Amino acid sequence: MAAKSTIKGSKRKKIVKISLIIIIFFMGFIGYGVYWAFFEMSRLPTGEYLTEQTSPDGTYTLKAYVSSPSLSSDAVRGELVFNERDGKTKNIYWSYRESTAKIEWLNNKTVVINGHTLDVPNGKFDFRSQ
Repeated sequence: MAAKSTIKGSKRKKIVKISLIIIIFFMGFIGYGVYWAFFEMSRLPTGEYLTEQTSPDGTYTLKAYVSSPSLSSDAVRGELVFNERDGKTKNIYWSYRESTAKIEWLNNKTVVINGHTLDVPNGKFDFRSQ
């Protein structure tokens, strides 16, 4: 009788482990979906062109756009253009309740957008994560 309960116990443990793995996978999938839908900077609205400034060495150009959604305040999106990589772009700035963009390059790798200092190409500012 003891052997029979051990078999049932090991099956139960296996089922619990598989269930936990499925739950963790599902929660990860849902978490990524929420991030992708609401926080991924590549999904930002295009907006209307405002201005642009090129880095002192010409490697990057930062273009600013204003987005005016119908039910909320304006937002400014900053798009970094890699001039030496066939114009590849990357969103590095997203700020709510702004309608203008003041861009100033401090050097070849540092830009200030509306008072927010970013190191390019990997720095970014997103008001949603502040």
